Amino acid sequence: MPQPSSTTDGSSEEFPGFPGAERALTEADADRVAADGLWASGGTVHPEAVRFGRTVLTALLADDDTARDALPAGPAARVARVRGLALPGHHRIETTDGLRLSAFSLRQLAPGPHPLVVVPSGWTPFGWGLFPGVYLDLALRGYHVLAYTPRGLGIPGLPTTSEGHVDVAGPYDVADGSTVVDFGIERFAPAVTGFLGVSYGSGISQLVAAHDERVAAVVALGTWGNLATSLYENGTRHLAAVKALIGFTGGPVEEKFDEENRRILDDFLGDRNPDAVVRWAERRSPETYADLTDDHGTPTFFSNTWHESLFPVNGVVDAFDRLRVPKRLNLWIGDHAAPEGAGLLGAAPGAPDPVLDEAYAWLDHHLKGERNGVEEWDEVCGQVMFTYVTEPVTDPVTGRPTGARRIVAPAVRESRPTWRDATVGHELLSLTGEGAGGTDGRLVAAGEDGATTGWRRTFLAGVDTEATAMGEPLRTGQAEWKGDPKTYDTRKIDRRHALAWTTEPLVPADGGPVGRRVRGVPRLRLTVRSTVSAAGLIAHLFDVAEDDTARIVTHAPLNAYDLTPDRDTTVTWRLQAAWYDVPAGHRLMLVVDSKDPLYGDASVTWTQTGLGSPPEAASFLELPLG
Repeated sequence: MPQPSSTTDGSSEEFPGFPGAERALTEADADRVAADGLWASGGTVHPEAVRFGRTVLTALLADDDTARDALPAGPAARVARVRGLALPGHHRIETTDGLRLSAFSLRQLAPGPHPLVVVPSGWTPFGWGLFPGVYLDLALRGYHVLAYTPRGLGIPGLPTTSEGHVDVAGPYDVADGSTVVDFGIERFAPAVTGFLGVSYGSGISQLVAAHDERVAAVVALGTWGNLATSLYENGTRHLAAVKALIGFTGGPVEEKFDEENRRILDDFLGDRNPDAVVRWAERRSPETYADLTDDHGTPTFFSNTWHESLFPVNGVVDAFDRLRVPKRLNLWIGDHAAPEGAGLLGAAPGAPDPVLDEAYAWLDHHLKGERNGVEEWDEVCGQVMFTYVTEPVTDPVTGRPTGARRIVAPAVRESRPTWRDATVGHELLSLTGEGAGGTDGRLVAAGEDGATTGWRRTFLAGVDTEATAMGEPLRTGQAEWKGDPKTYDTRKIDRRHALAWTTEPLVPADGGPVGRRVRGVPRLRLTVRSTVSAAGLIAHLFDVAEDDTARIVTHAPLNAYDLTPDRDTTVTWRLQAAWYDVPAGHRLMLVVDSKDPLYGDASVTWTQTGLGSPPEAASFLELPLG
């Protein structure tokens, strides 16, 4: 493999190349990477995505043309175009405390000044090596590009690895972002500087912008608003997400985190000192510094997904709603970074990509002054879940169905002037007390006749059921994004360990095909009684077809602590925001159980949890309608 050498402008060091990037990629490889997305089983990056990114970046950084022979025609042509427009470089940027951050740049060759976009990488052991599609896109739009790996992330020996301990978007990461801006201004003399980040990089982008007024615009993809509520939602630890991230830094915990951060992570995993963990997380939350962002007037673009397993959508909406700057929130079907996956890699050049194209348009408007329609955008735009049209995928050799589906017409998108305009009314559904012998209760319009108060139903806690938020973090939502949402069989939900309430088949008021247009944040009130002092509750809202199969609309956990055994406590909590059209004739089903693989719950196995509706605190599900 040709070894990329240093550039001639004095700002780069020799690039040692990537191990494993020697084998040539075919068109079929690129198509497969674009189709498969970023995520493999276990919450890891797909090895083929890593290989694709390495091969593209090697071709960019190599001095001779032979490295481009390892690419399919489409990506090779884009690399050649960029090589004609911009000079690539590999850098080690020194931080204020003497560490070296790995960085990659593309410097425009045409006379400037040109705007600069800084791209902090996501939380991945491959650092900036995973996002070549973004660098190519930005360079082709006339930007200098400066990507870097935040401190501590990376596999030892990889050229994309940065020194130090992972600071988890802490004060060192904020200071490092400003140091990278200093470096970019010195090397490229840009007209203006913006940030574009994905996942971890998106939070860092917002935090740097809040503390450094030189950042003129931000794009935050797959982002978070409040890290505290991402870690603890309604008193419930997002355990699976944090465990996955801890294992995804590129090395063992004792090498990747300093003593203070290890103590915080240990407390979180051990369910200790939650107040200290929350204070630590709030210091790392863009929402905490919203007033600073407002003072700077930094235009900020958010992108997130409805079924986020890492950064739940309500926290992003709350942080977005608080800002008073020019802003945009795009919400997509799927899970974390699934909508951005193919575009980040650049595996499908030329294919329509509204996810990234709108992000780039935001930068073009705010960094280059283009009047490209961004000034007319509503603040919020969301995909309506699962409104795409799909068809079965067949094996090209055998002609037989593979079991997967592909999208042939995209999902409906709706724009609203503000988030609050998404919800135009509410429907209050009361929970009835039927359910003896394992049958389900009913969800009825408030005020209808029925046993809506004075009842109590019980289940055995601490055992998971078929009612889960998702099959597998990241992967289930990635399949949703590609047109294949998870199907549940509601008959398999074990009513010994869960309680369910169901509407009658929904009849639309306008006689159309949609029974209910859910738009916004549902709210649930229940009265809980346990035989012990704590209870975990996971509420799931399903769209149930005539054959009793279902798709999940939304969910949310709640841990109730400090209960008095065998005494009632009324709890109210928000489910995650949803934009969902329930077809006419389908039913809505609310299922409450006590465990979900995503969460650290407060349930004690084989204890009894009772849910009731006393006259003074009737249980209800409040549906937001649009």
